[in-house]
Amino acid sequence: MMGAEVSEASPRGTYLVIAETLRSEIAVWEGRGSLPSEAELMNMHSVSRNTIRRALKVLEGDGVVESAPGIGWRVVRGGDRRSLAERMTDVITEDSLSVGDTYPSEAKLCERFGASRTAVRRVLAQMEGHGLLATVHGKGRTVRALPAPAVRP
Repeated sequence: MMGAEVSEASPRGTYLVIAETLRSEIAVWEGRGSLPSEAELMNMHSVSRNTIRRALKVLEGDGVVESAPGIGWRVVRGGDRRSLAERMTDVITEDSLSVGDTYPSEAKLCERFGASRTAVRRVLAQMEGHGLLATVHGKGRTVRALPAPAVRP
């Protein structure tokens, strides 16, 4: 049985842990057309419906799943499986940005990734916290450090 063992108090937020677990499980479900029902997901992960819904909203914001009226949730065909955080970090490499270069604005990132401003701001804060970006008052965000090369399977 799939599912995440979630501690009582997850520092990242239980719904974010569940979202990442679901992201890795999606390859298994892609062939069946839709994800298990919210009730099944609740049982698989031993969490509340609200936690499952918040996790699914994170994945929806990342373009991995979409709500299908009358069906439930389904995998977006050909969707990018990387998290919004991975895709936003990869902007530095993809756009050939160097230390000191201006990072794209929130508005441009929302448009580029089809994500909400709230989701983009959350990732920007994480990137600043990890030392990748710096905010210069009146000038926006600049690249402070280059990301370490990612090792992806």
